[in-house]
Amino acid sequence: MVIPREPRRITYSSEIRVLKDISFSSEQRSIIEGSLLGDGSLQTSWSGKSYRFASMHSVKQKEYVDWMYGKLKPFVLSAPWFYAPKRSLRIRTISHLELTEMHQRFYRGTIKVLPVNIADIIRDPLALAVWFMDDGNLVASGGYRHGYHINTQGFSEDENRVILKLFKTIWNFDCSLQKNNGKHRIYIGSASRDAFARTVRPNLLPSMKYKLG
Repeated sequence: MVIPREPRRITYSSEIRVLKDISFSSEQRSIIEGSLLGDGSLQTSWSGKSYRFASMHSVKQKEYVDWMYGKLKPFVLSAPWFYAPKRSLRIRTISHLELTEMHQRFYRGTIKVLPVNIADIIRDPLALAVWFMDDGNLVASGGYRHGYHINTQGFSEDENRVILKLFKTIWNFDCSLQKNNGKHRIYIGSASRDAFARTVRPNLLPSMKYKLG
């Protein structure tokens, strides 16, 4: 398998100028916003005046990276490339006004925060599935599936409690917080484990369904 190295800086062109005037589809926004709750990030453009979306995952998750690349075309101008220090694959969109607007909601300075539209994101099954594919894992022992984690340690305890409340009011998921290295993360236990799995399964890639157990 040949994996491209990091692409060269792309010269600003009339093609890119046209793309900057095209809005993201609702599906593309769901994918980006779901990933921003997880491992995705918004990075400054070459000019430092606007933002672009970036995602990086292990080469073991190549199918997921390729899927995201395909879904976010034409805003991603280069195929996923190999980042040797972390044995990972990366994609990056062009900078875009809508991404700059997202940055205002998802960040305070350089710190990621829950956006004001967090309820709408959690209500969206695709965004929820992308969040789980990015940042979720199975909790199991002795062949028994206890439940799932969503690794929300990057958010404050208060923000995690907002997520708990929204999971309950929107999906009727009974979740709790668990401590992990001094931070908090969401635990979806046996009471809502199966309901959560039914909700995200239709949008999970085959290579990601191992996370459901």
